[in-house]
Amino acid sequence: MKKSVFYKIKRLKNEKNALILSHFYQRSEVQEVADFVGDSLELARIASEAQEEVIVFCGVDFMAQTAYILSPSKTILLPKTDASCPLANMISANELQSLKQLYPDAKVVSYVNTTAEVKALSDLCCTSSNAQRVVNSISSNSRIIFVPDKNLGLYIKEKTGRDLVLWDGYCPIHNRLTVEEVESAKNRHPEALVLAHPECRMDVLKLADFVGSTSSMVNYVQDSIFKEYIICTESGVINRMKKICPQKKFYSACSNFVCKNMKLTSLEDVLISLETMEPKITISEEIRSKAFSPISRMMNI
Repeated sequence: MKKSVFYKIKRLKNEKNALILSHFYQRSEVQEVADFVGDSLELARIASEAQEEVIVFCGVDFMAQTAYILSPSKTILLPKTDASCPLANMISANELQSLKQLYPDAKVVSYVNTTAEVKALSDLCCTSSNAQRVVNSISSNSRIIFVPDKNLGLYIKEKTGRDLVLWDGYCPIHNRLTVEEVESAKNRHPEALVLAHPECRMDVLKLADFVGSTSSMVNYVQDSIFKEYIICTESGVINRMKKICPQKKFYSACSNFVCKNMKLTSLEDVLISLETMEPKITISEEIRSKAFSPISRMMNI
């Protein structure tokens, strides 16, 4: 059944001039059918530069929104509209507007894990891979509002020494990983290096041998001479690591490092989306044009 669905997707993709993009955290079979697998920044770039007229985005809603913001002339499909990001939903446009009123002279840097409406109120966007460069690109005299991830914000604050006003948001999946769980994993696998995503808490990051985005982690294990790794991020990225480095061993930092929202999309959902050309992502032109500027500035840094 799965093989049949796989081939139907491939056929329809060619017929409809579509490109399938998958985030690292998606189910393994969805990653297999995708044309590209990557993190949010990579996929945003690919979507904006693609020649295909249709983008099937296997991820969560803010990612598909970002693709639409960059490429409004393309048809952007999100197979599961209820695949939403809890972190992105932790700050609303109204809440950011109120925060801006408290710090009227501050520049706003919003993590790409935000709604289009929040991006539209921002000066710059960032991802976990370029947040440090984005923050450093702002004048040293400027105060910076950083939303919504306090863990990433604290990490960047420590790295840059900049004055950041942080919002009390977090990724529920990364934030619940504890020092005890990482230390337990290290005891079970004493030869393994610890790789952590900066959405983890600071006490966890201090135990890591490497801190970086999902793409950075994939590149790290590909280039490293070490053979074993404890992965402190959503376990879906391990599928990619095993495919690229089958001779190496990867261990999830805890037993249930899974984002249910990222796992909502199935092969059947991708097939139905291609068959029906639904659900389409759209954003009002007023919001889209305002959100385009901070994303564009980010991608130029």
